[in-house]
Amino acid sequence: MLRENISDLIALAAVAEERSFTRAAARLNISQSALSHTIKALETRLGLRLLTRTTRSVAPTIEGEDLLATLTPCFEQIEARLQALNDARDHPTGTVRIVATEYAIESLLWPKLSPALKEHPSVNVEFLMDYGFTDLADAQCDAGVRYGEQVSDGMISMRIGPDERMICIGAPDYFAEAGVPLTPQELSDHQCINLRLSTHGALYAWEFEDSDGNEIRVKVRGQTCFNTINPVLRAAIDGHGLALVPERLAIPALETGTLTTCLEEYSPYFPGFHLFYPSRQRPSSAFQVVLDALREKA
Repeated sequence: MLRENISDLIALAAVAEERSFTRAAARLNISQSALSHTIKALETRLGLRLLTRTTRSVAPTIEGEDLLATLTPCFEQIEARLQALNDARDHPTGTVRIVATEYAIESLLWPKLSPALKEHPSVNVEFLMDYGFTDLADAQCDAGVRYGEQVSDGMISMRIGPDERMICIGAPDYFAEAGVPLTPQELSDHQCINLRLSTHGALYAWEFEDSDGNEIRVKVRGQTCFNTINPVLRAAIDGHGLALVPERLAIPALETGTLTTCLEEYSPYFPGFHLFYPSRQRPSSAFQVVLDALREKA
């Protein structure tokens, strides 16, 4: 019944507020005769006279006043909420929590989000650093960042970065002393810098691929082990062994000659970082700012 009457109730409120069918019709952008017919139909359905009409004015009856006393605050609340939503679109506000690796935050999320946050001072972003497959609900996060091939089913996924690859790197002095491995299997003869995954506490098995597309996984050994990637790169620069790191992370050191690569022919590209979030989630104004800022441009 509410769905049937809602437009008629809006018409009643307009006439009562304007005290005129002519002005109310103009406000509602309908004809005066159509408005009069709407009010009469409402009164007929309710079995009540809601307006007193004279040749010079229109005023609510006692029953009409009683109905409007309930309707007016509701309409005002709805109008205020709609205005707030409109303001949020023009002036986004709120907090977005994102879980991602240190590398993703520093190399991709922060460079893209920093300008957006300056443009939208009422938008807050909280970063949770984790190398595991964090459950968004358990971590109370709005979104997460993983490589494209790691995004779970049932999630909305959006590419936010280019394709990546992991490369094996080492300091020139290390290669001069220990030699250069020609195949992934030869890594067992080298000092390697390990990464311990927070997902299950295991050491990361280095992943390569041969010319036929077959996966090669190698468990390496060495003196040092970290649970984030930046110290791994630092240890390689300091000559403590070989490391497997994202190519983009190593580019500055490669360009200066501080590091060199090996086994590049075994290092394929794979889908880059994707932002993911639950399909049931409706983006807030703040989340939309994040989406727009992170979306990878073709």
